[in-house]
Amino acid sequence: MEQTVQTVLEVMQNEGLIQVEVSARHVHLCERSIKVLFGPDAKLTPKRDLSQIGQYLSEERVNLIGPKGRKDKIAVLGPLRKETQVELSKSDCISLGVSAPVRQSGDTKDSGAITIEGPRGTLEIKEGVIIAQNHVHMTPESAGRLGLKDNQHVKVAVFSERPIIYGDVVIRISEKFRTRMHIDFDEANAALISGFTLGRIIADES
Repeated sequence: MEQTVQTVLEVMQNEGLIQVEVSARHVHLCERSIKVLFGPDAKLTPKRDLSQIGQYLSEERVNLIGPKGRKDKIAVLGPLRKETQVELSKSDCISLGVSAPVRQSGDTKDSGAITIEGPRGTLEIKEGVIIAQNHVHMTPESAGRLGLKDNQHVKVAVFSERPIIYGDVVIRISEKFRTRMHIDFDEANAALISGFTLGRIIADES
């Protein structure tokens, strides 16, 4: 069954079609942060694999505290990273009172500040909060078939109840990736996306 699904996905990718996944608010932690929040011997406990190879949803949860409010039981994704990063939607930022730029994952210099609360401690980060730029993870093979390059910017038409064309979508290429487009909940709600959704790469914006 898994092999059949993979074959279908490869055929779709040859036509420029990609599966669209919605990424909810979440946190990536570094080793120092997990010790502060969960204790000196703490490790992330995998709960469920995500679509990208080696990435997983952990059993651990944290609370986020901003100047205007808080959000509890926020997902922590593994594995650990070099720097702690919080990914929110614009709506999340407004309700928390946090100012965050639209950035690619890992680009956190001069980004938003927030307080992260765990069961064993609290951590104030001066930068690390971003609104993730929508992007497409691609394998080198998929990108090669479509003539796409790493960090290229494209448009993607999403087929949903309220079809939308997303501009300035970043192509990210790695042998460790599976080909998927990632958008946040604000973007998904704007397109009335529900369940399995496809998009098509339609134009180069570079």
